[in-house]
Amino acid sequence: MTKSNPSTEKKDPVDPAQIKPGLELPKLTPDMQERMTKIQKDLDTFKEKCLAIRPDITGMSLLPPLQPQPLPPGATRDPRDTPNPNEIHIFVLIDDAKAEGLAKGDLIVKSTDETTKIAKELNEHFKPQVMLISELKEACFDAKYDIIQMVATSGVFYDKGLLSALKVAELHKNMATKKFDKYVVSYIAVGSLFRGDAAPNDIDVAIVIDDTDVKKMSRFELRDKLRAIIINMGYDASQITGVRAQFHIQTYILTDFWENVKDANPVIFTMLRDGVPLYDRGVFMPWKLLLQMGRIKPSPEAIDMNMEIGDKLIDRTKQKLLSVVGEDLFYAVMNPTQAALMLYGIPPPTPKEAVKLMEEIYVKKEKLLEKKYVDILEKIRKTFKDIEHGELKEISGKEIDKLLADCKDYLQRIKKLFSEIEERNEKETIIEIHTTSLNLTRDLLLSLGVKNISLQKIPQLFAKHVCEEEKVPMKYHKMLEDVIKAKKDFDAKKLTKQEINKVRRDAREYIRLLLDMLDRKQAIEVSKAKLILRYADKLGEVTFLKEVAFIVKDTNKREEIWIASIEKDGSLQNVKKSDPSEYEKYIKSIKLPHEKILKSTTLESLKTIIGEDIEILWKA
Repeated sequence: MTKSNPSTEKKDPVDPAQIKPGLELPKLTPDMQERMTKIQKDLDTFKEKCLAIRPDITGMSLLPPLQPQPLPPGATRDPRDTPNPNEIHIFVLIDDAKAEGLAKGDLIVKSTDETTKIAKELNEHFKPQVMLISELKEACFDAKYDIIQMVATSGVFYDKGLLSALKVAELHKNMATKKFDKYVVSYIAVGSLFRGDAAPNDIDVAIVIDDTDVKKMSRFELRDKLRAIIINMGYDASQITGVRAQFHIQTYILTDFWENVKDANPVIFTMLRDGVPLYDRGVFMPWKLLLQMGRIKPSPEAIDMNMEIGDKLIDRTKQKLLSVVGEDLFYAVMNPTQAALMLYGIPPPTPKEAVKLMEEIYVKKEKLLEKKYVDILEKIRKTFKDIEHGELKEISGKEIDKLLADCKDYLQRIKKLFSEIEERNEKETIIEIHTTSLNLTRDLLLSLGVKNISLQKIPQLFAKHVCEEEKVPMKYHKMLEDVIKAKKDFDAKKLTKQEINKVRRDAREYIRLLLDMLDRKQAIEVSKAKLILRYADKLGEVTFLKEVAFIVKDTNKREEIWIASIEKDGSLQNVKKSDPSEYEKYIKSIKLPHEKILKSTTLESLKTIIGEDIEILWKA
């Protein structure tokens, strides 16, 4: 075996995700540094001048150096075809959606001439390459994804949102196709991404996974598992590319996607009409073309459903003015009223009780509210009930105006009441935030196997075991420290109203993160309580929860599921038919899975339920 020559061996490009902290990059010489500084300055000037004459430019970036095209065996290269290493190719993307009175070809020629002229004045090596958004879309429709790959690897120096979105989407697409291989059939840019009005902080994509040959789990299990994996990949892609936009990923399995097409789901039809494939294996584009040709027809059931909706909406319109006035005004005052009572510590009462409690608590006891506002609340409540019971058949414009004025007056007074109550509750709020955050943090650290947890060590332990090991952004460590500091500042009477509101907002996000992580840990624990049964030529599965067990006799028919109670002697009793929705409900409500202990009575029960001799295999 001959060894490869290190000097000629082709090496894979460096993955930025694999660059470890502390890795030293080659240092630039003074000449190189000076040249880079001038290029950067010229690029800034180029950008400013181009935008001054072409406000429809939506993005600009530096393209990777051109590589020589491979030659056929025995052929020689013409020196004129060799790329000039000094040339700096600049990609200029133009939104042609609003171009009026100018053909696309003319727009490209004009834009190219303008940008080339500016480039020559600044730097002879600048070579602008103009492309329209419509051209980029057409390239995707024609499966020319190498253009997207080129844009994704370019260095963006001006962007309204599209170029950054393509960078993160392209990386996420590569991660998904590498993970799921042939099962990814389509990866689609949706929303406003290619319309030229893409929000810099909003990226929407959809991915379709082929599930037609998946038989070992139910569709809802497959969909949930895929969604979790793919969303995590999206988070990783955002971190690697440094794109801080909100990356929204819709995950569809192929069978569900097709059902939605048949049922004329407006979301799916909009995706087919406006979506742009960044990757497609012959699924999305045929459907898109068939829709454009009018060949995709909704099913008869979908047509009947929409016809029925039309009739119902016509019937509803006849009473719309009366019902909307009654309901909107009622909920406009009742929801804030219940919120005020909840702020006082009372669970949401019925509307009639709410009126009585407002008078008893805020008028008589606390003396924070005038009686006339309770009278307004009762009047609006009674109007709603009269409409609901059919006692009020019509209402005049004058009466509506009076109700609207009273409603506005009431809401303004309730807002003032909220401020007065919040001033009283600030201390309780800070204590609750502090206690909840620390307790949940301690619970999470315990679930990660951390020991010797003390109040003083919690921030340090969180940074190490959660942020570093679980790859949670360090901003959450800062939130935890802010909560602890806020409690100390409040005790010292140094905390302002604005600081309290900020800590409350950050704490809500911090607590949501902890709850999500604890939920995922619980899901992992539940998966450990699954038992695999093998009998005849089939596989079954039993999930042991705290007090019940769910039994799937044949993993190829997961929709057929049974539930049984776990007795003290380990036997399974009261076996009855269940369904996947009941299983999901138990999973969400359970605190801990059942202990992983098998007794002879358990095995005998399973044998009786299955009706066959069984072999037991614990899931690894």
